[in-house]
Amino acid sequence: MSGREFYARDASARASWRLAVLMGANSRTYKFALGEAMLEFGRHGREDVPLAELAASYSLGMVRHLAQDPQAPQAAELGEKDFLTIAAQESAATLAAGRPTERLLAAAVRSMPAMVMQKFHNLRGDTKVPHTFYELAGTGRQRVVRLTPDLHRLARSEQAAGLAAELGARWSIVESSFAAGVGRSLVEQGVAVDWADMKITDRRRRRSVTGIVEATVGFQHGRCLICDDVLSPGDATAVDHVFPFSLMQRLGSVGSWHGPDLDALWNLAPAHAACNGAKSDRQPTPAELGRLAARNAAIMQSPHPLRRTLQLSLEGALPGRKVSSWTEFLGAVQLAV
Repeated sequence: MSGREFYARDASARASWRLAVLMGANSRTYKFALGEAMLEFGRHGREDVPLAELAASYSLGMVRHLAQDPQAPQAAELGEKDFLTIAAQESAATLAAGRPTERLLAAAVRSMPAMVMQKFHNLRGDTKVPHTFYELAGTGRQRVVRLTPDLHRLARSEQAAGLAAELGARWSIVESSFAAGVGRSLVEQGVAVDWADMKITDRRRRRSVTGIVEATVGFQHGRCLICDDVLSPGDATAVDHVFPFSLMQRLGSVGSWHGPDLDALWNLAPAHAACNGAKSDRQPTPAELGRLAARNAAIMQSPHPLRRTLQLSLEGALPGRKVSSWTEFLGAVQLAV
């Protein structure tokens, strides 16, 4: 699924935001810090935010994450004037004060306009998302960031909390890929699912990365896979086995199960708890399979490691058979069961 196809399923500013956050390229994590800061200012109704004020929120978010995980690939060469170099040097003083040091703030103000603010709306292949969420105005110390009406609507919408959670989950996933070493084990092996904690787990470091729901629901446009209605903040949610997990147990008890692992990420989808309970162990409907195929295809357009996890399922889950699309894959699973 291309970015254009993903957007067509929900032609809205929400889809543009999700394209930028979930499916844009990630050589560093700057866009997540910027997105987090913008959502916060938008939630409070701010329109013209001085660049220095936005930079303070942005740099504090970066330092808090930098204390836990790398914000760029381990192989990246950072110069003395690189923002991440300065952030690491100013980390202790910033965290102790609860605000960025003057040196860190100056580095953020200097670097943001030419770096992350130039790239936030960009996708791979030199394309841009259909909506924009800010624009820069003024010069020098008078420079301000004007948050657009689309950003304000997002930040105060029914799905605002979910968008913030999706951003946080994506940030954690990218950090884990940097920590494990992009191109090595995390990309080769993908991620695992820990049902005890309902988390996605880094196979190499054996640690939880983020929640299954938070990591995947944005690729479903924030909707329940079963009823296709929005998963609102107050709704009880569940992770549905689209093909019921009981199939492996039932068919395995009378012979052997030759199909794919139904407990893997490709077959798991956020849903309303009530919808999940009513579905029980029934087979998925054609509409549900269509939504799952579209969701998985969207994840395949996101940067590692979720993309690699689903690639592995698509390539090796049906012994002796190669499939080229999720629609074909899910059709083959349906025949198997």
